[in-house]
Amino acid sequence: MMGPAHSLSGAMAWLAAGLGTAAAGHPMPWPVLVAGTLICAGAALAPDLDQKSATISRAFGPPSRWLAGLIDLLSVTVYNISRGRGDRKRTGGHRTLTHTWVWAVAIGAGFSAAAVYWGRWAVLVILFVHMVLAVEGLLWRAARVSSDVLVWLLGATAAWIMAGVLDRPGNGSDWLFAGEPYLWIGVPIVLGAIVHTIGDSLTVSGCPMFWPLPIAGRRWYPVGTPKFMRFNAGAWVENTVLMPAFMVVGAGCAVGAVMLAA
Repeated sequence: MMGPAHSLSGAMAWLAAGLGTAAAGHPMPWPVLVAGTLICAGAALAPDLDQKSATISRAFGPPSRWLAGLIDLLSVTVYNISRGRGDRKRTGGHRTLTHTWVWAVAIGAGFSAAAVYWGRWAVLVILFVHMVLAVEGLLWRAARVSSDVLVWLLGATAAWIMAGVLDRPGNGSDWLFAGEPYLWIGVPIVLGAIVHTIGDSLTVSGCPMFWPLPIAGRRWYPVGTPKFMRFNAGAWVENTVLMPAFMVVGAGCAVGAVMLAA
């Protein structure tokens, strides 16, 4: 899928999680619901950091393009070292390592650990990165016609405000893990990455989300829906069916989460 659809699916996923936790008797404070939705929307772009032309690879100028090159090299190296007998050798790493659930969990755990260990400044950096990505994904057309500096300023402002709100007593800095502020911040990051892989599994190429589990003699088996149900990234079904569905379901989950938490 393309960036806007990935971001919308990430936002929908966190709002659905908010509804689920509220129904289970552990509702998210509204700042966690809002912040988590934007973090998850941004994180849903992150697996494409293995491709230099992706939205995330362009989002932070030269540093993110350099990082994309390194991630691509790491991904193709891991792929070729760990490939099964049915996997062909590759020269590019797109849709390999960063499109697995192992990567999703590792990245989420890393961000949570950083937030707990380094405190407020790490939280601000994490929020800033994901706010910028959320703007790039959810407001794709507007972000494309504006300058990168304006998007970065918007992301920095949103990160500062959200951190200030979350830090207030009862607003959710220690939601989910009592006494451990911001340990939860990796959860929407994991969820966003997983939703990204599920979205890519709907497309023609599929997605090797279950690596390193061997499937049909391959460790990088491209899991997906039946081939007759798949579509090309950016196809009409994505823009006219899936994206409106993500918005409607997300809005319904948001209303439900807020009403159950009231």
